[in-house]
Amino acid sequence: MDTTLATVALPLALAVIMFGLGLGLTPADFRRLAAFPRAVLICLGCQILALPLLCLGLVLLFDPPPALAVGMMLLAASPGGTSASLYSRLFGGNVALNITLTAVNSLIAVVTLPLVVNLSLAYFAVGDGTLGLQFGKTLQVFAVILLPVGAGMLVRARFPDAALRAERPVKAASVAVLVALIAGAVAQEAENIGGYLAAVGVPVLLFNVASLAAGYWVPRWAGVGRPEAVASCMEIGLHNSTLALAIALSPALLGSSEIAVPAAVYGVLMFFTAAVAGALAARGTRRASQNTGTSSHQMNREE
Repeated sequence: MDTTLATVALPLALAVIMFGLGLGLTPADFRRLAAFPRAVLICLGCQILALPLLCLGLVLLFDPPPALAVGMMLLAASPGGTSASLYSRLFGGNVALNITLTAVNSLIAVVTLPLVVNLSLAYFAVGDGTLGLQFGKTLQVFAVILLPVGAGMLVRARFPDAALRAERPVKAASVAVLVALIAGAVAQEAENIGGYLAAVGVPVLLFNVASLAAGYWVPRWAGVGRPEAVASCMEIGLHNSTLALAIALSPALLGSSEIAVPAAVYGVLMFFTAAVAGALAARGTRRASQNTGTSSHQMNREE
């Protein structure tokens, strides 16, 4: 499996995108997160506890080969991907919440990811090795997330007018990069996609869709605002498939192309499912705004 796109091009492209996101953020955006403790706790709870259990249920239901089952669990234990922030920005989510959740969850995953993977290796009787605490991989995630965002925020603080002017074209460029990544991923894996989809396509798709739905509706049912729910939807629904691929393929870690298959399939499907979920969430936001406007107009007429 050729993973040049996933392990080199994607992180570099996302680093550029994260710089663009940083241009639109200020320290005040992060201070306001104190107003959303419920959203933070719900999102982390879903990602750390609920998703691995959901994935385990799908694995037991569909009964894939053991190595693919471990690959599914590795994917479920991976933290949110950096592309979640881009989708959140495109569909009206709280980007500062995304960045904070990705950073915090990446730190927590230093412990939870090896734990889930080691239990899966033992349960499904795959190999005889174990996965150690991946501090180096976590540092890579932080580097891709925090350094470009920090650089963008620094430019925003030093040159606010230029940053504001650049925000719209950078957003347009981010969409172009995203489309290019999708096309590149499909083209590079064209020969293998059929076999991968036949093996784990359905459980991976169900896991992705369920993750996106839970990420949006659980916070909404708990009374969390729509921008925070959109951020949670993308954070929970877009796992870091690049990290999962790197762990699965690295000879020093798991060294298994078969374990990497679920992450490879997920890495292609998630771009499309996240776009649909974001469009539906944005549509719901517009309807809510229209209803609010109609109610206010009716109240004014009654007065």
